[in-house]
Amino acid sequence: MCIFTALPSQFALNSRRPTADQLAGRPVPPLSLFFPAMDGVTGRSSDERPTVLVTNDDGIDAPGLRALVGALVAADGYRVRVCAPDSEKSAVSHSITWRHPVAVKRVDIDGAEAFAVSGTPADCTSLGISNAIFSSVPDLVLSGINKGSNCGYHTVYSGTVAGAREAFFNGVPSVSMSYDWVGGKSKVEDYTLAAEACLPIIGAILDRIRNHSYPNGSFLNVDLPTDIANHKGYKLTEQGRSFFVMGWRLVSSEMQGGQMLSTMTMDKDVAELPDMDASTMSAEHRLFKREVRKSQVDDSDMDHQCLQEGYTFRPSSKIGCLVYLITSVHQPYSSPIFIYS
Repeated sequence: MCIFTALPSQFALNSRRPTADQLAGRPVPPLSLFFPAMDGVTGRSSDERPTVLVTNDDGIDAPGLRALVGALVAADGYRVRVCAPDSEKSAVSHSITWRHPVAVKRVDIDGAEAFAVSGTPADCTSLGISNAIFSSVPDLVLSGINKGSNCGYHTVYSGTVAGAREAFFNGVPSVSMSYDWVGGKSKVEDYTLAAEACLPIIGAILDRIRNHSYPNGSFLNVDLPTDIANHKGYKLTEQGRSFFVMGWRLVSSEMQGGQMLSTMTMDKDVAELPDMDASTMSAEHRLFKREVRKSQVDDSDMDHQCLQEGYTFRPSSKIGCLVYLITSVHQPYSSPIFIYS
C-alpha cells in the first residue's frame, strides 16, 4: 500500500496536452461535424493501443465498473487502467481530499492495471492522470458505469460525473456513464449489456482524439436506459432540469431509514421505516436521514425524457453550461454519428 498527498496541479483550467502535430508546428484539423462511424478500436499492436483510465463512485468492486473493464479488456483494443474508490462514494459530488493523504492499494483485475484508493472519485481521477501511479497520462478517462441515471441537476451531486469532470479540468478527454437501474426490474447482468452499448461511443471518441478533432472545452455524460437489451439507439440531448425535492427525517440509528442507491434513482432496497417520535430522542444527540419527498421533472427535459423513451443519450456540457443540442438517432448498437451545432 502506498500513501499519496495531493499537491496543486500544474495544469490550468481547460489546458490540453500538446499533440504531436502541435509540437511539430503542423496545423491541427478543424472540428468536423461528425463522429465517424466506428465499432471499437481493434487490430492494433499493443504499443499502439490507446490508454483508457476507468474510475467510478460506486467503488472498485462495483458490478458496473467490472462490466465496463471486462468489455474493454475483451475488445483487446485498449490498455486498461483502473483507479477507483476502495468503497462506495456515491453522491459525493466533486469533493477532494486535501488535508490528509490517501491510501493506494494494488488490486487484481484481469487484463487491467488497477488500484483502489481511499479517496473520492475526483481524487482517483486526479491520481490516475498525474503520473504518480501510472507511467503516462491516459488518452481517455471513463467514469462508471454508475448504478442509477444521472440526468438534469443531479449531475451536480454525482461522484460519477465528477470523476469525468476532474479529467476535463486537467485537459484530458472524459466520459461519465450511468445505467438507469430500477430496483426489482434491473439485473446485474444488465451492466454487461450497458458496457457493450458504450463501446461504439468510446471507439468514436478515441477516433476523434486521434484525428485531433475532439471538441475542446467539453466532457460527455452518457445515460443508458433500463431496458438496455432493447434500447432504441443513440441521441445527443440537452441537459435537463430534473431533480428530487429532499427532506429530512428523524431516525433512531444510522442504519434506519433506507438507502439511496444512486444520485438519481429513488428506488430503495430496504423498506421505509416509520418516523421516530422526537420525544424519544435525546435533546443533545439526534440523527436525521435525508430522504426523497418528490420528483420534479419537466416534460420538456430532453435528457430525462429520452432516457424514459429507451434511448442511450449524451448531454454534452461545459462545467454546467449547455453546449450541444439534440441530434440524430441511430439503430441500437450501431456506431454513433453525432452532429454538433
